[in-house]
Amino acid sequence: MTLALEVKDLKKSFGGIAVTQNVSLQVNPGERRLIIGPNGAGKTTLFAQITGDLKPDSGSVSIFGTEVIEKPVHARAHMGMSRTYQIITLFKQDTLAHNVVLSLLGIHQRKKNIFNSLTTEDELYDQAIEFLDSVGLKQQAFRKVSEISYGEQRRVEIALALAQKPKLLLLDEPLAGLSQDERVVVADLINNISKEVTIVMIEHDMEMALAFAEKILVLQYGKVIVDGDRDAVVNDPKTQEVYLGH
Repeated sequence: MTLALEVKDLKKSFGGIAVTQNVSLQVNPGERRLIIGPNGAGKTTLFAQITGDLKPDSGSVSIFGTEVIEKPVHARAHMGMSRTYQIITLFKQDTLAHNVVLSLLGIHQRKKNIFNSLTTEDELYDQAIEFLDSVGLKQQAFRKVSEISYGEQRRVEIALALAQKPKLLLLDEPLAGLSQDERVVVADLINNISKEVTIVMIEHDMEMALAFAEKILVLQYGKVIVDGDRDAVVNDPKTQEVYLGH
């Protein structure tokens, strides 16, 4: 079976500080993988190297059997990779629908014609509204992002990621900053994403995240200290000592 994602011996340092140290990771198609670790463990930096936002010092990253370490972010998106960010990156003064349309254009041939103006009657807007409907925000499609709640903005980000039609989806703390009710809504959205999409998620809300995870990787100071099936990792003394504080 071809792996959805394979990371081998990934290294990255800033100055004299190593933020990923020989990190390796294998994720099967359709898998729900959770990455956990204390603040500063290197989780988001690892994501950035996988997506191409940050180039590692050494090591390799393969998506569905293809090495991508030299490929830019947009090329990886065309290969089926999409992500959300820890800090919301939406255009706050644009509508929800327009934000999703911009995401759709990222993998659409029409992006090559910058002189083609878009109208709300455009087919891309119809598609955008469908993706917003999938996260329960169809009725707010033409409101500005700045006018909706933080939890709803998180759901828009998921809609943007899904609009890329990913085969591999990376979620960076999608529940961060949400109320308990909002967490339940967003967690349900994530759990209902088709198993045709492989998901790798960073998350601190252990109750929600453990319900999602099939396998877990634990990072500390940029090193993998435990990796395996959910129950084995949770019960590992190193996990409990480093992450759970036991």
